[in-house]
Amino acid sequence: MAETGGAQQGEEFADIAEMTFEQAMAELEGIVKRLESGDIDLEGAIDAYARGAALRKHCDGKLRVAERRVALIAAAEDGTVSSEPFADG
Repeated sequence: MAETGGAQQGEEFADIAEMTFEQAMAELEGIVKRLESGDIDLEGAIDAYARGAALRKHCDGKLRVAERRVALIAAAEDGTVSSEPFADG
């Protein structure tokens, strides 16, 4: 049986690490559309799902970094800088 372990996938998806959040999201959206259309064979669907999972993980990481950056630069109305986390909503 052929091995399809983490090291191989890590190399296969190495290009994802260089993507911006927007690039990764655009590719992930394309993968979702292909999977939803049903016009993909089983092996292709499995490969697409694996790449999609890697893209999602990358996007999650980019969002965590952005949230930390926003928390560090949040400013009060009087111009003082606060280190409190950004509250969405």
